[in-house]
Amino acid sequence: MLTAKQKAEHRRWLTALTGIPTASACEQRVVEWVVEWVSGRRNLSLRRDAAGNLVITRRGADPSRPIFITAHLDHPAFVLRRRIDERTVELEFRGGVHDPYFSDAKIEIFGADGRAYRAAVVRLEPDARPFKRVVAVLRAPAELNRGDVARWALRGRGASPVIAGGRLYAPACDDLAGVAAALCTLDVLRTGTSAAHVGVLLTRAEEIGFVGAIAACKHRTVPKRARLICLENSRSYPESPIDAGPILRVGDKLSVFSPDLTNRLSRLMADFQRDNPGFKAQRKLMPGGTCEASTFSAYGYESTCVCLPLGNYHNMVDIDGVLAGKRPARVGPEHISLADFHGMVELLVHFARRLDAGRPLDLAGHMDGYYRKHGRLLQTGAG
Repeated sequence: MLTAKQKAEHRRWLTALTGIPTASACEQRVVEWVVEWVSGRRNLSLRRDAAGNLVITRRGADPSRPIFITAHLDHPAFVLRRRIDERTVELEFRGGVHDPYFSDAKIEIFGADGRAYRAAVVRLEPDARPFKRVVAVLRAPAELNRGDVARWALRGRGASPVIAGGRLYAPACDDLAGVAAALCTLDVLRTGTSAAHVGVLLTRAEEIGFVGAIAACKHRTVPKRARLICLENSRSYPESPIDAGPILRVGDKLSVFSPDLTNRLSRLMADFQRDNPGFKAQRKLMPGGTCEASTFSAYGYESTCVCLPLGNYHNMVDIDGVLAGKRPARVGPEHISLADFHGMVELLVHFARRLDAGRPLDLAGHMDGYYRKHGRLLQTGAG
C-alpha cells in the first residue's frame, strides 16, 4: 500500500497536471510538464514517436514482454482558428460536448505568455467541419495567435484544481488524472526489480478519434508483444459510483477488451481485495463511451482498461437533465474521488508486479472439470 509521503507527492502531481490547459494536437504544456518530471529521474528515459506520443521506460529495461500503462494527454477544449477583429476571434472545439453548453458560455484563452484572457461565446456553428466552431468576444484586446488553447472559464471551486471533501475538482480530470496515475505508478515501480519491464505510453489527440493511439499502432511505437493497461476517466453512473473504487473496465460501447488480460487482472484485483480488507474496486463494462483499449485491440494488441468514475463528464453538469430539457446547460469542474485515485495507483502497482508471477487461468480446464463432474447427466437415460 502507498505511504502517506507517497500519497502527498501524488496529490501534488495530480493537482498540477489537472490544471494545465490542453487540447487535441495542442498538448504541448502537458508534454513540457512530463518532460521535466522525467528529467528529474535518472533511471528513466523518454522518447517521442513520429506522432509526438511519449514513451517512458526504465533505462536498461527488460526486453521481454513489456507492460505499458497508457493515458492520453488531451481534454475537450477550444483551439483558436483566426482573429476576426481586435476583440473577436473564431475557435474550433475539439472534443465531445453537447450544443446547449455553448450558449452564452464564458471561456478563457491562453496566450503564448501563459496568461488567460476571458471571452464570451456569441455564436455557435454546430455543423462546421471537421469540428464545430464558435465566435467569441474578448473582454479586452489581447495578443493571441492561431493554435492558442481555450477552455471553459469555470467559477468557484474547481476553477483551478482543489481537493475538498475527499474529492478533486479540476478543469480537466479526463485524462490528466490518468496521466498522473501512470506517472505515480511508474515512480513507485522504478526502483524495484520486479517491474523493470513496465513503461508508460502517453498518447495525443484521443478526444477527436484516438488519433495518437492509432498512430502508435501504425508506427509500432511499442512492441506488438506488449500488454497495455489503458487508463481513463469514465462517466459515473448509479451502477459505477464515485468513491466505490477504481474500475477494471471490461469493455466500452464499441467492444469488449482482450479477455485473457482482463480476466487475469480481474483475478489479481480479487486477490488484492482479499489481502487488503476494505480496499474498494469495481469491475464494470462502462458502455457510456469508447476507450483507447478498443483502438489497441483493433490493431492486434492485448489491451484492457482501468478507469476512474468521473463526475461532470467533459465539464457538462447534469447531462441527462439538460438533454431531456429539464435543466439549463451549464459547465462545471470535473471531479473524481481522491481515494479512488490512490486506489488506482495501488492496483496498478499490484498488477505490474504480479501479472507475470502466476500461472494464467486455464478456463478450458476449468470447464472440463464441470463436464467430468456432471457430464454423465446428459447421457440418454442417465436421469
